[in-house]
Amino acid sequence: MSRYIVTGTNRGIGLEFVKQLLAQGHDVLATARDPEAVPALRELQHTHKQLTLLPLDLSDESSIASFAREASAQPIDVLINNAGVYGPRNASLGVLRTDDWAEVMLIDLIAPIILTQALLPALRQGKVKRIAFLSSMMGSIADNSSGGAYIYRSAKAGLNQAVKSLAVDLSKEDFIVLPLHPGWVQTDMGGPNAQIDTKTSVTGLLQRIQNSTAGDSGKFLNYDGKTIAW
Repeated sequence: MSRYIVTGTNRGIGLEFVKQLLAQGHDVLATARDPEAVPALRELQHTHKQLTLLPLDLSDESSIASFAREASAQPIDVLINNAGVYGPRNASLGVLRTDDWAEVMLIDLIAPIILTQALLPALRQGKVKRIAFLSSMMGSIADNSSGGAYIYRSAKAGLNQAVKSLAVDLSKEDFIVLPLHPGWVQTDMGGPNAQIDTKTSVTGLLQRIQNSTAGDSGKFLNYDGKTIAW
């Protein structure tokens, strides 16, 4: 079995990642800003001794550094950068604010790369060497036919570019690095009218993460394995 780190596990897709990975028998280090305050995580920890909970605030670089020091005490096989935010729902042209944009860019684009960088020594010691980033089809420039969503779209498009560079830079070390679209999922962000539930999304995402080959590294993939145009 492998050792996984999953960020943003207090609800939705992140929590489902934890449930499915534990069911598969893996060791899981799950993060949230305050994981001890999440009843679902505490309940899982009571029934699964291979689950570790650690606090991580991606908006705070000192929190990232502290987390990385503790998490790197053992080799890391797989890192799943799941945590992210959408930003203000009313951030349309005419009411865009610098502070809103900066916050989403920090959490969705900058922080996951900084965290990965901090964990890289422990990831290099792992046997599986896989790094996944939860992106979004809304970051696809080719798919943007409806406009709007300036903040979220640009953050995910930027993440895709950074992850592509990471895939190229780590290719000689046999890492598989993937930007992944989870689908339109029934979560707080996706809303109740979304097309799929978290179980369906995460089942597909784990298949991509666990079964992808070196030739898939750096590709922008949907949860069902289809390639998404940049």
